[in-house]
Amino acid sequence: MAYKVLIVDDSKLARMSVAKTLNSLRPDWERVEATNADEALALARQSSFDIALLDFNMPGRDGLSLAAELRGLKAEMPVAVISANLQHEVVSRAREIGAHFLPKPLTEDAMRAFISEAEQRLTSASR
Repeated sequence: MAYKVLIVDDSKLARMSVAKTLNSLRPDWERVEATNADEALALARQSSFDIALLDFNMPGRDGLSLAAELRGLKAEMPVAVISANLQHEVVSRAREIGAHFLPKPLTEDAMRAFISEAEQRLTSASR
């Protein structure tokens, strides 16, 4: 089944990198990009997304705040926060809000593991 994925990062290069990795793993999935939390929330209110991949460090609200807001709109949505900030506090906060933490630089293996788990959760939820 093809899913719709929201990719949020203020860096165009980072969005392109995430999209490229996702495309190599699931070329049939739809990708929608946003440059910040406000834009992402506006898109999420207009359209339904199945999965979200969020940068942690963005101007305005960070990826953890955005993850919490997105999960408030759709609690079952698998969400990953991507960051080079490996501090225990950031990783713990991600887990507390039910988001996965993926370290930068993002590897295809890390993305594959998250995507596989997300697919399983979405498949189970739809039954």
